[in-house]
Amino acid sequence: MTSPPTADRPGPPPPGAVPDDVADGAHPVVARPRAASARVRTARPPSAARTGDHADAGGTETQRRVREGAGQLAVAAMRRLDADLEWYRALPAEDRSWVNLVAQAGITAFVTWFADPSRPPHGVGEIFAAAPPELTRSISLQHTLQLVRVVVDVVETHSDRLAAPGAERELREAVLRYSREVAFSAAEVYARAAEVRGGWDARLEALVVDALVRGDADDALRSRVAAIGWSGRGSTLVVVGTTAAHLDEVRVADLRRATRRAADDALVGILGDRLVVFLGGEGDLRAAAMGLLPRFGPGPVVIGPPAPGLVESTASARAALAGLQAAAGWEQVPRPVLADDLLPERVLVGDADARRALVERAFVPLAASQGSLLETLSAYLGAGRSLEAAARSLYVHPNTVRYRLRRVADVTGWDPLDARESYVLQTALAVGRLDAARP
Repeated sequence: MTSPPTADRPGPPPPGAVPDDVADGAHPVVARPRAASARVRTARPPSAARTGDHADAGGTETQRRVREGAGQLAVAAMRRLDADLEWYRALPAEDRSWVNLVAQAGITAFVTWFADPSRPPHGVGEIFAAAPPELTRSISLQHTLQLVRVVVDVVETHSDRLAAPGAERELREAVLRYSREVAFSAAEVYARAAEVRGGWDARLEALVVDALVRGDADDALRSRVAAIGWSGRGSTLVVVGTTAAHLDEVRVADLRRATRRAADDALVGILGDRLVVFLGGEGDLRAAAMGLLPRFGPGPVVIGPPAPGLVESTASARAALAGLQAAAGWEQVPRPVLADDLLPERVLVGDADARRALVERAFVPLAASQGSLLETLSAYLGAGRSLEAAARSLYVHPNTVRYRLRRVADVTGWDPLDARESYVLQTALAVGRLDAARP
């Protein structure tokens, strides 16, 4: 039953009437569903929520708590590092102190940024600026990311106590956002250190190759060889050729990777238009050199004699370079060609090592042998490489000449019946007689 209206309690307005408060310009109070209100709150972008909430007392209180709790966070992070990371416990004391400094710098930088989160994180790289660059050799990028993960987990664990009531989620989101920036910064630091280290290794490698080519096998060379990581196992082979056209930094890096895949040890040197490669290891180095032929430019590729080690390969490098210079004198030169197969041409360009090798390996053994081998070889070459003409000049049977020439091949390693090897022996006889004629 409805009470009748009175002066103090007016009755309901008639249908279609406008309330007085709305007619006077006031806003009506409209009841909204609770779910819709919740959707409006969660739809606000994080930046708007953060900038708005940090202006109130709750945001200021969270900043104050985070600032005052920075020391506790650093102590807790150090304890977690020591408890969870085995590689951290195995570090020397000096490196461990540097890691602690990086972790504390990260927490301090976060506190500074959290005071004004509307601005993007800046100066994140300064977190790693306090540590020396050598720390990247002791701690890998994977270890650094584990360090960041532990510190983030510590801050998240303490977020409930550090944040003001109701601001726990915002603090956790800020930590995750800042940890992402720190991870990218760490990757940048390691990438920059790798570039510097790669540039230094390339310069050191160039110095070692230049010293080997010039024959400066001193103690400084040995220390540099150790610094570039040459293992020293097995023998060493030197391969020399021309460089390919437009050999830029990318192609040089690709060439170095190819040589390191071909052998256990490898060095690459670019001397003007010449490419010098040192291969070392216990495998088949000549097969490795054959696999690298497409990496060389046009023209001959010369392989020096094997050497027992890298420091001892200076003579091999000198022989290969002389062979590259003299290869133009042999029109049918194979690719690759051994430096010892170019001894006559190397003698013509003034290579003293080739001249001495021919005398010691051909002329001297033949002169010291029994059975008139030197006289028979000289007669055979002088008669136009004719067995019958040589036999007539020596007053022997042609079979005797043929037998003696086989003995010459056994003594010297060069067969007089082969056209190319007879030319080598003829050059050896010429330089041997010249040396014998010297006063």
